[in-house]
Formats: sequence, structure tokens, C-alpha cells
Amino acid sequence: MATLLVKVKKLNEEAIVPCRAHEGDAGLDLFSCEEKKLEPGESGMIKTGIAIQLPAGTEAQVRPRSGLAYKKQVTVLNTPGTIDEGYRGEVGVIMINHGRSAFEIHKGMKIAQMIVKPVLNVDTEEVAELSDTSRGEGGFGSTGTGKNKHEM
Repeated sequence: MATLLVKVKKLNEEAIVPCRAHEGDAGLDLFSCEEKKLEPGESGMIKTGIAIQLPAGTEAQVRPRSGLAYKKQVTVLNTPGTIDEGYRGEVGVIMINHGRSAFEIHKGMKIAQMIVKPVLNVDTEEVAELSDTSRGEGGFGSTGTGKNKHEM
């Protein structure tokens, strides 16, 4: 499989180019290029100091770091955040502090991860009816009502 290239432009001399911590990691680490404090329950946009150019037919998903979520209760608010192929502005990470104490974000800190994924090119078509399925209109919680043989 060929390696695709994400072009990265530093908008701030202190910015860090996204990279993998370990060979085989799915995500590229995103780093803060600013100092910020998030009080308990507070959210904020954290600047990375970079802009990117994605390969054609892809999107980037910004996802939380599991260590920050588990140890500090800090996560990405709109997870996954989507960066569209045509976006050329600064990559920002919307974070929220679900913890009980303030969380300090420092320059150079790993704050999220970015996963580049292929995007299907789809259109929409208005129709009068949809095809039938075994699920039908069953929505939230419908598989736990005793009607499903795999109910827990």
C-alpha cells in the first residue's frame, strides 16, 4: 500500500509537525502551540499552529488521547472533529475539561490525535419509500427490548 502525504505548513515557529509516537500507530499526534488553562466544565479551542493539505479523497478526524481522557478527564468536545480536504486554515482542537480540577495545557503538549481516512463520494436522492430491513424503524435502545435474541 502506498503511503499518502499530508502537507503541513507551520503558522507559528513553535508549532510541532504532527507525527506518530510509534511505528504502526493509526494516529498522528497533534500538539498545542499555546498555553491555556481549562477550568472544570470549561471548553476551549486549542491552537496547533499548523495548517494542512490532505490527500485527495480524504478527511482528517481529530480524536481524543486516551491517556488524557482516562487520567485527567480531558477530551475532544466534538469527537471526532472533521477536517475537510479543502480546509486550509489553522487546525484547532476543541477540548473540554470534565475533571474536578483545572487542567493546564502547555506549548508542545500532545493534546489530540489526527486520523486520515478515505471519504466516499455520495449524492442524495429523494424517494417515496425506503427498502425494508429486519431492524425497520427500531431506534435508540430498540435491541434491548427483549425482541432481540442477543439481548443482554
